[in-house]
Amino acid sequence: MAAGGGRAPAKLDAAVLKIAGVIVLGAIMSILDVTVVSVALPTFQREFDATYAKVAWTMTGYTLALATVIPLSGWAADRFGTKRLYMLALLLFTAGSGLCATAGSINELIGYRVLQGLGGGMLMPLGMTIMTRAAGPARIGRLMAVLGIPMLLGPIGGPILGGWLIDAASWHWIFLINLPIGAIALVYAAIALPKDHTEPSESFDFLGMLMLSPGLALFLYGMSSLPEAGTITKAKVWVPMLVGAVLVVGFVLYSFKPKHPLLDLRLFRNRNLTVASLSLFVFIIAFMGAGLLFPSYFLQVRGQTTLHAGLLMAPQGLGAMLTMPIAGMLSDKLPVGRTVPFAMALIAVGFFSFTQVGVDTSYVMLCGSLFVMGLGMGGTMMPIMTSALRTLTSHEVARGSTLVNILQQIGGSIGSAVMSVILTSHLNDSAKIPGAVDPKSGATLTEAQIAIASHDPVSGPQILKQFPPDVIHRGLQFVADSFASTYWVGFFLVLATFIPIAFLPRKREVSHLNDDVAAEAPAPVVMH
Repeated sequence: MAAGGGRAPAKLDAAVLKIAGVIVLGAIMSILDVTVVSVALPTFQREFDATYAKVAWTMTGYTLALATVIPLSGWAADRFGTKRLYMLALLLFTAGSGLCATAGSINELIGYRVLQGLGGGMLMPLGMTIMTRAAGPARIGRLMAVLGIPMLLGPIGGPILGGWLIDAASWHWIFLINLPIGAIALVYAAIALPKDHTEPSESFDFLGMLMLSPGLALFLYGMSSLPEAGTITKAKVWVPMLVGAVLVVGFVLYSFKPKHPLLDLRLFRNRNLTVASLSLFVFIIAFMGAGLLFPSYFLQVRGQTTLHAGLLMAPQGLGAMLTMPIAGMLSDKLPVGRTVPFAMALIAVGFFSFTQVGVDTSYVMLCGSLFVMGLGMGGTMMPIMTSALRTLTSHEVARGSTLVNILQQIGGSIGSAVMSVILTSHLNDSAKIPGAVDPKSGATLTEAQIAIASHDPVSGPQILKQFPPDVIHRGLQFVADSFASTYWVGFFLVLATFIPIAFLPRKREVSHLNDDVAAEAPAPVVMH
């Protein structure tokens, strides 16, 4: 295999593709699971008679488990081996899925989701490590493009799959569907993944773990509480964020002292890794934050069902599928600094259309814009990741992929929280309607709230009878304008991504992936 050294063949051979198949199966399960569960939140409210804030913990608990376990994956991969650890992650995730389907209360479901997250948090960084080592320097771009397919299709396929399973069967099946996939992935991993070569000499950074894992979990908890609180001044937001930030900063200052820190920040001395990581971080904040609101526009303004909203997002996935294999081949031949800016320009062009949305914006224009954005996405995300890992040594790859995944988690949480708060603040400015009172809270309803409620299959008919069409139309227009204003923020963040992208390598990077492998190889015997 390519990891072995020398010059890797240009073709992706059968052994490497078998490894890729295992990793893609695991990635599909973990990424689809996040978006599928987000669709099921209203169902959880009804089934468990719980508030939205309570059922949202099925997402928050999973995210906090990810944040806790991701920092450990780099050390654990080197200590116990990527194959053993990947199979353990698959087992935890699959077992957690089965337990989630048996949950009889919302508290049980939250607990089982945490178990799922402990496994799911290791799948992506370990998958990136295994594939990078298997591909070798000459094929890493094409193999990372394979891993990128579930990463881009998950947010699109999740709502479609989740909506269909809940409508056709029950919420239990969004978890039960993982059982056969997980079983197949476990058997497949046992057969296809290469034998582990562990390095038991490295000691575990226990003090670093006590700072970094709780620090990340607390910071992300504060960020995830921001949309519900509506302001950063609430104690449930700023207190965990502050404590988490202090712990993370403490870890950063401490991490340069031990020889083998939990998270090796010395890797940022590698310019390629630093620039690629910064580019990816800004991009994730910009696109993932505002991008999560695209389905919400179809649901709240256009009145589409969850299934139809997912189908309307499909052009984005189709566009990404077209360009991702091409981008993978190009990143093996050309410096990413020469290709990524063009792909990013496509994203910016497509994104701009959403800053112009209204109540009756053409679906052709919106789907066309999503397709163009998908073309750009396929040529952006995975080439940047490839650039981040290509110039690391084989030993550094596990720690490097951990760094990249932590930045993805933080960027995604910041982006989604900030965009949700901006949208909510705009919606709260909607005019209140005298005499229209929410029976649960007793608060006076706004035009925006009434407009959104008019699309609800349960309360919608009563709303349409109670309020005149001009009130509902005015409310819908206000909601559409609120989305457009929020998309403007996302658009400017997309433009800001061009700044770090400008520093991506424009000359061919020298790969060091096989340097330490060659150094550890026995010296040849010279015959005299």
